[in-house]
Amino acid sequence: MGQIALEGLEFFAFHGYYDEEQKIGNKYGVDLYIKTDLLAAGESDKLQQTVNYEVLYRLVAEEMRAPARLLEHVAHRVLDRITAELPGVRKVKISVSKFNPPLGGICQRARVTLVKRREKQ
Repeated sequence: MGQIALEGLEFFAFHGYYDEEQKIGNKYGVDLYIKTDLLAAGESDKLQQTVNYEVLYRLVAEEMRAPARLLEHVAHRVLDRITAELPGVRKVKISVSKFNPPLGGICQRARVTLVKRREKQ
């Protein structure tokens, strides 16, 4: 087993509990970590024997484009997409951050982190 990480992904998206947030949008950050078998790809140097980073990025980007009220919901959708579309992934961890959330004071970012493990078959 090994880990693939995509860190510091940034998106402009329209998530937020308040209607105004969904109209004006905001900047979001995503850190994604997956556990999968990397030994075959390490030995062969063949892309088809690993999880393609571009596919991971595309899945995250697609879910970030769909508005949601809660960061938890966005993160959950990404977890579900990755485990549904990439059967070799054993575990996914995602952190989704909203920059400068409207809290009435200074806060650089609000962040949620979720983890999903694939059920043993």
